[in-house]
Amino acid sequence: MAPTAPPRHTASSHMDTALAEARAAFDRGEVPVGAVIVAADGTLLASAGNRTRADSDPTAHAEILAIRLACHALGTERLVGCDLYVTLEPCPMCAAAISFARLRRLYWGAPDPKSGGVEHGPRVFTHSTCHHRPDLYPGIAEAESGDLLRRFFEGLRD
Repeated sequence: MAPTAPPRHTASSHMDTALAEARAAFDRGEVPVGAVIVAADGTLLASAGNRTRADSDPTAHAEILAIRLACHALGTERLVGCDLYVTLEPCPMCAAAISFARLRRLYWGAPDPKSGGVEHGPRVFTHSTCHHRPDLYPGIAEAESGDLLRRFFEGLRD
């Protein structure tokens, strides 16, 4: 049986917040990826955009930063019952962190055929050694997420 997603307007509003974080990352010269973590009751626990350049930290992906903030807010290392919205398919590092954090659902915008870790690449959640597999919902605000990424990388080529 397929997992049941929350109403589309709820997913869209949370993805709008993630897109705002991605646009802020774009404005800072970071790869424009934004993420938010929401509690089961809909409360926004954390939001973040990529900060790898600003923090000189290759692990400062939006998902990792949001997980850290949400864990700190709740005072726990597990985010059981929480959902993550991110504008780009998570990379393998972020997919592993999502599993370790025990996030309930993962929503993402644009696919990442080059560096993704969920539907592309190593497909982290399909391995027998994966600790936890969230319910997966790709393609939320895919066009907006993809357009922002394309504009960013086209700007680098100019």
